[in-house]
Amino acid sequence: LAALWKEAIQLMAEADKKCKSSGSFLGGMFGGGPQKVEEACEMYCRAANMFKMAKNWSGAGSAFCKAARLHMQLQNKHDCATSFIDAGNAYKKSDPNEAIKCLNAAIDIYTDMGRFTIAAKHHISVAEIYESELVDIEKAVAHYEQAADYYKGEESNSSANKCLLKVGAYCAQLEQYQKAIEIYEQVGANTMDNPLLKYSAKEYFFKASLCHFIVDELNAKIAVEKYEEMFPAFSDSRECKLLKKLLEAHEEQNSEAFTDAVKDFDSISRLDQWHTTLLLRIKKTIQGDEGDLK
Repeated sequence: LAALWKEAIQLMAEADKKCKSSGSFLGGMFGGGPQKVEEACEMYCRAANMFKMAKNWSGAGSAFCKAARLHMQLQNKHDCATSFIDAGNAYKKSDPNEAIKCLNAAIDIYTDMGRFTIAAKHHISVAEIYESELVDIEKAVAHYEQAADYYKGEESNSSANKCLLKVGAYCAQLEQYQKAIEIYEQVGANTMDNPLLKYSAKEYFFKASLCHFIVDELNAKIAVEKYEEMFPAFSDSRECKLLKKLLEAHEEQNSEAFTDAVKDFDSISRLDQWHTTLLLRIKKTIQGDEGDLK
């Protein structure tokens, strides 16, 4: 590994030298400028791969970035974007902020070239870094939304829906219920007529109903009726039956009945953290409630 590292550093130094000579007065006079830039570019890429093999992720990221800038100088847009992606992937392992800068640089090139599907894919990568590494949910949401927009424009509706569902889940967590409701209703309506996806529609209408419920009990009642009308299969679902029991318990301000209904449902279909969080928020609106689901 030490030998690889040393060789990579040596290659970087040689590439730097080539870049300087390509831009010099004599280099310009005797030609070979662009050729030297191409050679330097190739050397940076080789050095980057050596750094990768030596698991020096920052070194790899830096070398790929230098290659990307030279590709741009040579007007090789596609190669430039590819090098920025390689740089971003290397930096992911060492410096999330640098990774985001590189991925955003690639996204700008792809959108400029009209390659919106690829741009969307990399917006998701940026969103995932904000989600898991930097824990900046609002920025993650912005990138998921941008990806969804690009996918929609390219008629990739199922990819757009996946991104929107991420946005909806986070909006509900951040108490932006109206936005979450709009997303779940939109995705529910998009999937309920698709024979392969209609099973998921009841889940989206269930989530929209829970968001309605937190805002206003009457709204939730009206919403559940609307979803049953739009999608008759929703009426027979366990989710719809649970909602009706919860609405009844809430109307009677009976926190025990509310908890029992949740427990019955959970014993057959496990409720995840997201559902549990929202159900607790609803339960807290029952007077004298302790705020747990035990």
